Amino acid sequence: MILFNETVNIDNAVAAEWLQWMQETHIPEVMATTFFVKFQIAKVMEEEDNGGTTYAIQYYARHMDDLLEYHRDHDPAMQAKMRARYPEQYVSFRTVLEVVAE
Repeated sequence: MILFNETVNIDNAVAAEWLQWMQETHIPEVMATTFFVKFQIAKVMEEEDNGGTTYAIQYYARHMDDLLEYHRDHDPAMQAKMRARYPEQYVSFRTVLEVVAE
């Protein structure tokens, strides 16, 4: 199993609306690509004094090939939608992990 993690720090002024958009629009669109079998959203409990709230959005893929195909065929458009909707209101970084035990 491959875990694709995107950690996002979103401006507090739009954090509640962003979370709702993620749950109702963005994540369903990502999951509809069928490259991922499940997802979860976690809120980072250690807050920094930067005016934002941090979340980790995690998507589980069966194989690395699925993740690579998603990145190639779908991810650019998904990221463009988020940049257009929340310009200059978030920072993010991504990590790809291999699940070795559950």
